[in-house]
Amino acid sequence: MHVIATSIPDVLIFEPKVFGDERGYFLETFRQDVVEKHIGKVNFVQDNESKSLYGVLRGLHFQKPPFTQSKLVRVVSGRVLDVAVDLRQGSPWYGKHVAAELDSAKKSMMWIPKGFAHGFLVLSDDAVFSYKCDNYYAPQYDGGVIWNDEAVAIDWPLPAEAVRVSSKDSALPDLSAADCFSYEACSREVLYGVR
Repeated sequence: MHVIATSIPDVLIFEPKVFGDERGYFLETFRQDVVEKHIGKVNFVQDNESKSLYGVLRGLHFQKPPFTQSKLVRVVSGRVLDVAVDLRQGSPWYGKHVAAELDSAKKSMMWIPKGFAHGFLVLSDDAVFSYKCDNYYAPQYDGGVIWNDEAVAIDWPLPAEAVRVSSKDSALPDLSAADCFSYEACSREVLYGVR
């Protein structure tokens, strides 16, 4: 598995080796040793999957302490623009984001650590999106940032009128009013034991 650094060093892209022929394909979607080498000690406790139609935007979501989550996300079918926004106050990348196209052809995955908001926009007719979490979902600890905040300036590849957002997500605050995290408390050293 090939691991690619992004413009925010704590966000990583994992590119698995896909072995395919006329019969189909095979790949490893997760390896603990690779995760530990590049991230540190991560204990995944929940897997989630969603199906969304073209233009659906889910996010930008996070969970507040003590239920903060890191995620390893991938697309099972279809194509999305996947986005992670740094919400760690004191971080050199605070308010900045990483955006990567994930699709079922290439099968890349994105690592979104604690301290980041996460969202994705469906670019294909529909998409099945799957992710591993290192903490349980706790709805009372939901947080988020509005998808079109000008301060974050995400270049979504669809016009605003084509984007479909839930009523809950359309009411999220902008970055300046969102609950944020401490850079020190969400460092790789503290979270995953990496030095």
